[in-house]
Formats: sequence, C-alpha cells, structure tokens
Amino acid sequence: MQLVTDEIKSYIANSSWIRRMFETGLELKKQYGGDKVYDFSLGNPDLPPPPEVKAQLEIIARNADKPFALGYMPNAGFPELRAKVAAKISAEQGCVVPADNVILTCGAAGAINLLFRTILQRGDVVLAPAPYFVEYDFYAGNFGGKLRPVKTKDFTFELDPAAFEEAITPETRAIIINSPNNPTGQIYSRGQLEALAKVVNVAEDRYGHPIFVIADEPYRFLNFDSVEIPGVFNIFRHALVIGSYSKSLSLAGARIGFLAVTPNGESVKELVAGLIMANRILGFVNAPSVAQQILSGCIDAQVDLNIYRERRDLMAKVLTEAGIEFTMPRGAFYFFPKSPVADESVFINALLAERVLAVPGRGFGCPGYFRLAFCVDTKVIANAAPGIKQAVQNCKKVQ
Repeated sequence: MQLVTDEIKSYIANSSWIRRMFETGLELKKQYGGDKVYDFSLGNPDLPPPPEVKAQLEIIARNADKPFALGYMPNAGFPELRAKVAAKISAEQGCVVPADNVILTCGAAGAINLLFRTILQRGDVVLAPAPYFVEYDFYAGNFGGKLRPVKTKDFTFELDPAAFEEAITPETRAIIINSPNNPTGQIYSRGQLEALAKVVNVAEDRYGHPIFVIADEPYRFLNFDSVEIPGVFNIFRHALVIGSYSKSLSLAGARIGFLAVTPNGESVKELVAGLIMANRILGFVNAPSVAQQILSGCIDAQVDLNIYRERRDLMAKVLTEAGIEFTMPRGAFYFFPKSPVADESVFINALLAERVLAVPGRGFGCPGYFRLAFCVDTKVIANAAPGIKQAVQNCKKVQ
C-alpha cells in the first residue's frame, strides 16, 4: 500500500545531508554528552536575539488583549512594516523601492517557494552557481521546475559568466544567487555580477522572455571584511531580492523574511499581484503576526558581528594547523574547505570517529569539499581542534 508519492519517497531517500548529520549529532550527544560532541553541521544561530527583541515582545504581550492584536492582516503583511523594510532595501540597492513591491514572508524559504509558484511552469529550469544551498533543488521541484548547477571557479568559488552562457537554454526561467554564499562564504563582486548580467541580457533578447535573477540574501549583514555587496536592482533587468531575519536577529524559528521586486522592471504590478496570490494559496496566508510585530520594533537591530568574526578567525587557525586547505569566507558563517582526501565522505567518517560533525560537499553539488558551520561557541571550535587534526592524520595513513 503506497502512502506517499514516489517523488516524496525519493526526497526522503536523498534527504538533506545537513539534517542527516544534525540528527547524527543528537544521537552522539546522547551517547557521549553534549560537551564531547563538536557539531558544525547546521547553520542554526546560537546567539540570543538582541535586547530589542525582548523589549518588543513585552510590548506585544501588553497589547495582546486588544481586538485583532494577533489577527489577519493583508496577505503581503502589515503596510507600515512593508514600508520600513522597503526603506532598508532601498538603501542597500541604491534605488527607491516602493513599499508595494515588498511582500513579507515565512522566512526566505517561504519567499523562494511563493516566487517559484508564481514564475515556474513544468519543465522550466532554475540555474544556481555550485556549490549551492541544497534546498533550492526541492523548492524548484515543488512546482515542476528543475534546478541545474553551474560550476564556479575552482577553490575561490567566484562566478564564471562563461559557464552560465553555456548553461542558459530556452527553458531557463531563473538564476538564483546567494551572496554571501552558503556554503562557501563567498561574496560576488560587482564585476562578476555585471559580467553575468551581460550574458543574461543576451539570452533574454535571444529567447524573448525574462530570466529572473534572484538574490537570496539572508546573510547580507554577515560581511566580515566590509566589502561591497552590490545591489542587483541596478544591474539586472528582472531582479528580485529575498532575505530573512533568521541570522541578523537570531529569529530562525520565528519565520520572518521578505521578497522585494525590482522597481525597474516591466509588468511589476502583475508580478507582485501573482506573488501575493501565491502567498495566500500556498497556505502561508501571511507571515506570522507576532514575528512581523517583533521586526517592526527591531528592524535596525542585529546581533554582534564581531562574535562571528572571532569564531571565523579561530576556525581558520584550527584548519590551518590541521593542514587543511580553504578559501577564507568573506561572509555568512561557514567554511567550505577542500577535503584532504579525494572522497570527502571518507574524511567525514574520520571526523565522525572524533565526534566532529561536518557536511560533505556533495550535499551542495560540489564533491571533494566539506562544510563547517561556525555559529557555535569558541569553546566548541577550540575543543574540536585535536579531533580535526587527528582525522586528517588518520586519512593520510590509509592513503
């Protein structure tokens, strides 16, 4: 008797390596104790939210007895909050983004799903520079789309416009870029994006339809070296920006994000109307009321970037001393080092033997590498150092 579809069965069989390793970590912690397991598998921010969040929650609680305090609002979110988010996006993008172009969503994941529901038809292709966040594949598949990875430059993970030029076909409907990037921490430069825009413009003219460029930016504030993170609205014809406050406010479980549509494109009102409809019919209805009210009072707050910078620098030291090659992440809170052995699953198992949890690069479409999330206490990073070094040595012994 078949209870679930073949598609969902295949998803379960090929479920996210990230979650798989996270669940392995939970079992190891039961066996050895939490302080003896060094879990770098999941990008789950451990910092408490900034004090403004608690203060805003207290205000929400005091007003909870008022009519409609936690009721429905327009599907796109509270108008006053949309205006606040639009003002922030305008500053980041270097152009005026009207509040009507902003939709509040159930996190960045909800935003991507409602966007794909709106723009994808069965057989459409979404391109993503590899390595990429693994869930993109599932999100495109939810609506009949197909995700195709496009190789980035070896080791640096910079965009390769020539690879995109080769990858774009008449079926290409969208390109999703994630900068700062999960899993590499790379930030794509203006030059890389402008070169990609030339390729996209030629393809749009050739095939006669828009190719949406989606900037997925939940890690925008995690910019350790203060380099430019270019706005996409002044670079691409058909651009959208997606973001969330999971990382900047440590509100991953509150599920609050946004989707913003370029003010420069054609048929913007039609696209926004479609996105709002998708938000409703996918069952999100609206972003959570409490999360929206929290954000309304905390939109200019964020956790301390220096804490993550300190962790990045310590992880770099640990990897260097273990003899592991890596490109220093400019942003986000991940390292994506080169595996000391060709098959990174061998090294992942060697790390597991030392109770160190990492995620294999093949889970991000890039075998031969592995990911470490450094959104953990510095004590965890420091205490993992002997195990990481031992895992490298153990792998070299069997080569």
